[in-house]
Amino acid sequence: MSRTAAAALYDLTPRGAGVVAVSFTRRAWWHGRCLFPRAEVDDMTARRRMRRRCAAAAMVLLAGTAWADFGDPLGGLTAAERARFTAGRQTFKEVEGVADGLGPVFNADSCAACHNVGATGGGSERVETRFGRTVSGAFDPMTSQGGSLIQAQGIGAQGVCTFVGEQVPAEATIRARRRTTPLFGLGLVDSVPGVALVALAAHEARSQPATAGRPNIVTDVVTGRQAVGKFGWKSQVPNLLHFSADAYVNEMGITSPFFRNENCPQGDCSLLACDPVADPEDDGTDVRRFNHFMRLLAPPPRPRLDCAGFGGSLVFERIGCASCHVRTLVTGPSPVEALRFRAFQPFSDFLLHDMGSLGDGIEQGRARGNEMRTAPLWGLRLVTAFLHDGRAATIADAILAHDGQARAARDRFAALPVEARARLLRFLGSL
Repeated sequence: MSRTAAAALYDLTPRGAGVVAVSFTRRAWWHGRCLFPRAEVDDMTARRRMRRRCAAAAMVLLAGTAWADFGDPLGGLTAAERARFTAGRQTFKEVEGVADGLGPVFNADSCAACHNVGATGGGSERVETRFGRTVSGAFDPMTSQGGSLIQAQGIGAQGVCTFVGEQVPAEATIRARRRTTPLFGLGLVDSVPGVALVALAAHEARSQPATAGRPNIVTDVVTGRQAVGKFGWKSQVPNLLHFSADAYVNEMGITSPFFRNENCPQGDCSLLACDPVADPEDDGTDVRRFNHFMRLLAPPPRPRLDCAGFGGSLVFERIGCASCHVRTLVTGPSPVEALRFRAFQPFSDFLLHDMGSLGDGIEQGRARGNEMRTAPLWGLRLVTAFLHDGRAATIADAILAHDGQARAARDRFAALPVEARARLLRFLGSL
């Protein structure tokens, strides 16, 4: 698909005071479903033109990816972009110490300590713990007691203070575990315009109201404005620079110009007087290097499907998995040529859905306790513990645990003949 044809898939038309009107068309092909934003078109010529553009995109998708392995940079980067990727990966792997600003409470001393399965930038079986409680019907993150995120380690004795890992308070009635997710291909996700996800939600509301998702609207610490969330189990983070700074302070305890304040250990801010390094502990250099690495990290490579896997792809569509696990999205404008107007297959709409009993009870942004972001399925073959908390030992167990808006698809999966179920699981295991 040429850059011109791909760019034409986005006809972002200003309406009124900076409002952009986008709608979606959904086309099914031999290899599955594709979702592309477009302007509303009424004449037959425009519709035929859109069908040709979508078909061209489909042929690109069928050809497979050009990336060699997990952890590779995107193909087509300039020499300067590859240098930024390499420098970012090195910083991502660095082990931080107290002198670098680690702590006073933290969960890991390097990004790669958690993101390492398959390659640097992968996920892992490491989990974090969040907690809270319900007070008068409303969620309380218990920030005065260190919530909602537990920092499980401390840097030890510093002057008259001793820092130890936090514990879930006895008053907490909600406790949730969250698995570390992989970072492969997140630059592509970051390059999907937020307005496209808003339009996708509107499209789902019209075409599949029973399973329609909604965007999480959050505050972007980079701009200070409201933005569409894309990252995290609740889509609570809007972009990769915000993601980098958020993880640096919340997982490693290192402040930056984007998050200048330390987390108070177990909510006791008086202990911060013993913090040995002045804030911000990173001047923004490390955070931007993390952003470069993740932004330029290639998506998971896709092996070619065998006959059973292809049959499973069709079952995936037939029982309704693709209603939320949307197969294909397209990026928008980007300063990086390799990210500009690219079709890619994350198998997610990056929207919030009511998951019923599968929700973790934690509220973030506009995400309610019963809502979770549709988990992207690309790279699933590297996962050994499934769902947000790793409770499911197999893909089949994970599907059968779905609830809420996913209940109908779950029930259709449970009713599949043995051979059809095996084909579907083979397909999912190839992602």
